[in-house]
Amino acid sequence: MIENQNKNEKRSDSVTRLLCIATAILMCCSTFTAAGRAADAPKPLKALLIAGGCCHDYKTQKDILKKGIEERANVVVDILYSEDRSVKPPFSFYGKSDYATGYDVVIHDECAAGISDPAVIEGVLKPHRDGIPGVNLHCAMHCYRIGNPGELATPGSQRALWFDYLGLQSSGHGPQAPIEIRFNDPDHPITKGMADWTTVNEEHYNNVKIFDNAHPLAMGKQIAKQKKKLKDGTEQVTEKETNWVVAWTSAYNGKTRVFSTTIGHNNITVGDARYLDLVTRGMLWACDKLAADGKPKSGYGPPNAK
Repeated sequence: MIENQNKNEKRSDSVTRLLCIATAILMCCSTFTAAGRAADAPKPLKALLIAGGCCHDYKTQKDILKKGIEERANVVVDILYSEDRSVKPPFSFYGKSDYATGYDVVIHDECAAGISDPAVIEGVLKPHRDGIPGVNLHCAMHCYRIGNPGELATPGSQRALWFDYLGLQSSGHGPQAPIEIRFNDPDHPITKGMADWTTVNEEHYNNVKIFDNAHPLAMGKQIAKQKKKLKDGTEQVTEKETNWVVAWTSAYNGKTRVFSTTIGHNNITVGDARYLDLVTRGMLWACDKLAADGKPKSGYGPPNAK
């Protein structure tokens, strides 16, 4: 009996050892697999958001944009912010043409309508000329203008430096009123599956010219009331309807992807999920990380998505 008991104990020890070895192997395999997945996972995109200048609540909007974009895509948004509220905000990156080194995309959300020095503008454009994608929001369309922005600039000329990059020339806007946004290219990856919507009161930017390198994605219709005092002291109220491009893509220098939208004056609009979806999709498309179905390419979707 003692001999059989010893044999059973030895057999039990052998089984225990085998189970321990098997468990260790499985743990190693699991560790290597997890490590492999981590190594294969794409690094987050790095975006530089430039915000500040005249006429807008950039102090609040920069944080809304950062949070909203980072919730929707695998991206880390760094902010370069100026508290200066003039049309000539003294951004620290002016004169430093390498300001975007290390970034995958630059989001221009500044309002610097008074900056007209060609050398400064060339420096701002240098990273995009070299191939770094760009995203441009609202007043970025009215930045870096040389001469009278209402006079048509010839593509390729010094006056058109910033317009060549944007793909569109705009000079101003009317009173604030809701804008009916209609996607005229619903099959583009940026707009795929997105529904038309109407904003709260917003500024509707005009289109002096749509350049040949631009591809319109959405049109905006606004009916704004205009008041005029007559000589007899009475007030005349008329309605003016405008229809202009509000979202588009462009190819800068024939190679750099650029997405722009003139929408985004008020905080309610900037915080609107539909607006943040549009901006995030535009950013992903500019970085070539958006699939044809409008969804982020593998590894570039929301970081907490299961």
